[in-house]
Amino acid sequence: MFHTEAVLAVLKSLQNQICAALEAEDGKAMFVADSWQSRLGTGESRVLKKGQVFEQAGVNFSHVKGNAMPASATAHRPELAGAPFEAMGVSLVIHPNNPYVPTSHANVRFFIAYPENKEPVWWFGGGFDLTPFYPFDEDILHWHQTAQAVCRPFGADVYSEYKQWCDEYFYLKHRSETRGVGGLFFDDLNSWDFDTCLRFIKAVGKGFIDAYVPIVARRKNTPYGEREREFQLYRRGRYVEFNLVWDRGTLFGLQSGGRTESILMSMPPQVRFEYCYEPEAGSPEARLNDYLRPRDWLAELSGQ
Repeated sequence: MFHTEAVLAVLKSLQNQICAALEAEDGKAMFVADSWQSRLGTGESRVLKKGQVFEQAGVNFSHVKGNAMPASATAHRPELAGAPFEAMGVSLVIHPNNPYVPTSHANVRFFIAYPENKEPVWWFGGGFDLTPFYPFDEDILHWHQTAQAVCRPFGADVYSEYKQWCDEYFYLKHRSETRGVGGLFFDDLNSWDFDTCLRFIKAVGKGFIDAYVPIVARRKNTPYGEREREFQLYRRGRYVEFNLVWDRGTLFGLQSGGRTESILMSMPPQVRFEYCYEPEAGSPEARLNDYLRPRDWLAELSGQ
């Protein structure tokens, strides 16, 4: 049996914890809360702007209900097409000022579908992923070691399965490259009992803080100039492309009639596009290309 109140309590607590950790790392700007209500439900978008470390960071909580599951949510669940649904989650995207600090995304969510004359169907989803522009191997190793540690108590194969799922999901097919260096991604999680699934969601939320904040602290004071900033803005364009073309969460929100400002909170505040851009061979910018493919980071970087 699922308990929506327990999920809501976990999600709101995670929103508070993540915002507090990011505010402490920024040291200047604070999140501004925007509570909203729409025809589908309620939520609270928290946005930090023009910080010392973060150009923009958004941490959004939402709890919505609808009369029919949108197409993006039932493509691989045709038996739930047209069923009423309930969805709740916390989603965040962080766009730092310094190009040496990676962009990052995380979310945890809970869905319930109510097919007619059948028992409700529930599942969890979520994960976190890292998008560096100037990658450092020690950061990537820390990121994946933390992800592995999150998964270890829940099964020996959980990390490898969800790491592979992340590599496959955050892939820009039209560019033939991954969005970054991966992390964890999972959906349709209901194979464990409800309490175990909820514990995993909590672990993923805390794991994101443990994985990301040390990287920010390590890189936020790295000197940079116009060249690095221009490359950061160009690579942010890939983030826009993925979110608007491939991301199921964005499509679900828009197709279900969700609150547009909150759904598009993930967009970077500044971005640029350049026709047929190619980094100079042998440059630090060209080095990124070798990181935009699925790799066994733990084996390569630590000898596991």
